[in-house]
Order: sequence, then C-alpha cells, then structure tokens
Amino acid sequence: MDGNSLGSLPKITTKRLKQVLQKEWGEGMIGSWSNAGWFDSPIKVGDKIAPLIGAKKGEVIVADTTSVNIYKALCAAISLQKGRKIMLSEAGNFPTDLYMMQGIEAFSDGQLEAKVVEPDAILDNLNEDVAVLLLTQVHYKTAAIKDMKTITKKAHEKGVLVVWDLSHSVGSIEVELSKCKVDFAVGCGYKFLNGGPGAPAFIYVAKRHQKRALPILAGWMGHQDPFAFTDAYTPSPDIARFRCGTPGILGMAALECGVDLFAQTTIGDLRKKAMQLSRLFIELMAQECREYGFELASPNEDTKRAGHVAFRHIEGHGIYQAIKKEGIISDFRTPDILRFGITPMYLRFQDIYKVVQLIKQVMETKAWDRAEYKIRAAIT
Repeated sequence: MDGNSLGSLPKITTKRLKQVLQKEWGEGMIGSWSNAGWFDSPIKVGDKIAPLIGAKKGEVIVADTTSVNIYKALCAAISLQKGRKIMLSEAGNFPTDLYMMQGIEAFSDGQLEAKVVEPDAILDNLNEDVAVLLLTQVHYKTAAIKDMKTITKKAHEKGVLVVWDLSHSVGSIEVELSKCKVDFAVGCGYKFLNGGPGAPAFIYVAKRHQKRALPILAGWMGHQDPFAFTDAYTPSPDIARFRCGTPGILGMAALECGVDLFAQTTIGDLRKKAMQLSRLFIELMAQECREYGFELASPNEDTKRAGHVAFRHIEGHGIYQAIKKEGIISDFRTPDILRFGITPMYLRFQDIYKVVQLIKQVMETKAWDRAEYKIRAAIT
C-alpha cells in the first residue's frame, strides 16, 4: 500500500539488469555506449514517458533527480523572463520544490524572490512581477488534484511561465501537458513508474521553449557536440540541452522496464480501476472504522483525488507502525497523516478488504498504543 512512494519491482527488471551487468557492461564494456544504446537512453526513455504525460516526442528527457530538474526548470523559465523577479509557489507544497526556490533566491543576491502564499491566493498573486509559478499537480499528502488547464491559462494571461511537478501524477492519472500548454514539468521515476529506489527523474520542456531556455547546469552532455570537447559551451538546440552529466545506466535500464509495462494497458483504464479501489477503501473505512476517529484527508470526490488515500488520526504514527508490523506497508506524513497508495497495476480489491480489516483489528486491540511507537522513525 505504498506504491505511491516506491513502486513494486517488475519481474522483467531483474532479468534486464542481469543482462546490463553481465553482457553490456561485463562484455561490451565502453562499447555499449554505442552498441547497446546507452548514450541515447535518456531521450529514448523520455520519449516513452511522453505519452503518459500528454507530451510530444522530443519534449521529455530522463536525467538527474526531481530536485535537480526543478532547479533546471526554474532557472530555464527565469532565463526567458527578463525583468521579472518573483518565483511563486504555495504553502504546503512538497518541501524540495520550495527549497529549490529559496536556494535560487539566496544565490541571486537580491535579484530574485521566492514567494510562498496560501493555496487559495495563488491566482490573486499572479502579476507582471512574477517570472515563474511552481506547483505540484497532485498534493503529496492529500492526493488532491489541481486544475492544470485553468491555472496554466490564468498564469499565461499574466505572462507567467509555469513549472508543474508531476511526481504523484505520472503513471497515476491522465496528464495533458500539450493540451494545457504547459511550459515545463518534472517528475520522478520511482513511484507509479516502478523504476526502483532512486530511479532517474525526467524533465519536460515544451518545444517552443527549447532553443531559447538556457540550462543553468551547462554540463558536457548538454553540448551540441559533446565529443568535440571544446572549451566553450554551446547548448544543444533541442531537449538534449537539459542533459547535464553522464546518465546512470543501471537506473535508466530499470526505469525503462517499469515504463514499458504501461504499453500493456492505458492510463485511462488504470485510472478507472484506481478510483474504484480508492472508493471501496473509503467506504469500507467509514463502515468498519467509523468509531475510531479517522478523518478523510483526501478529497471525497473520486475525480479530484489521485493515486493515494490519506486519513488523519491523532495516533497516526502508532497506527502506521502497528499495521506495518503485521505486514501492511503504508506511510506516515507529519503531523497526523496516514497515506495508502492505490496502485491499480498490481493492487487487488481483496487487498483493500484485508487492509481495512487489519486496521480495524489494530484499533479494537489498541495495538498502536505501545511505547516504541511513540518514537518517530527517522524515515517514514
């Protein structure tokens, strides 16, 4: 029940990594950069991710981490917005998004400002001083889905470029970057894409921006001719300019296995099943655990809730620990949020019944009320 944080291991991944280790690396060695397609893999896998987020071929590249790509996307947007100084986001956004804005502000020596406002004040703060708006489409705690099309349109009306964080969107809900005229987007590979712990992330740059947006991290792999080894940096004219350093091939190969699974289904079908699974979970919790103080933290309306269901409970951490001891892996987000991942590619309806019955048992027996559960783990 934690695929929204780390997706499961696809069966094919073990076989694929064995091939990369023994054949491509072990025998092919450095020749595999060409012969096994290692060098082109960031674009190849990016093109496979593109349909999952409503992007076109040549608009997505796999590289670095989500945090690094947020930094690159923000700086690229700022490079197109001369005379504007504000980076805008909302309170309660995922911390790394806000931290990257704050880091850029600190380094700019007063030239740029990281501004954070309450979620319902975002549209009111869009003006001619704002260079870029950074938002997460699916909230990491509640799974609430933002209206990408409307917000992007409102931002563009004020001349503001938009960066969307898709970390809890990609592989979970239908995303339409092209239709919404999004400027930049980023996302991770280890949640619903099942790319493995620390899987490489991706960055989307609309084609209309690719020749003008300057990559602040001007790495040699983003050069128009990396193997010319010239002293002066000349960026590639396309999405490749958002490469930076040498890609991690083992992680790239594992991610590609996870992404390839989506060719066997559609996001629409997965989304339909996910809504059915989460609706069952919410209704069973109301039926079986009504008396135990759980409060639904996610939107109750199915179309406004993405790939996880969150409940608030004053003893959330103890409950999380107690059900984990019984083999049900969820996660906990401070101060009181229990998150349960709804991953329709491999989660079954009978699993939902099992989880709710176990939660009910933990509450009936007060199994959560143990001294060791009062101590917050460093990683939840």
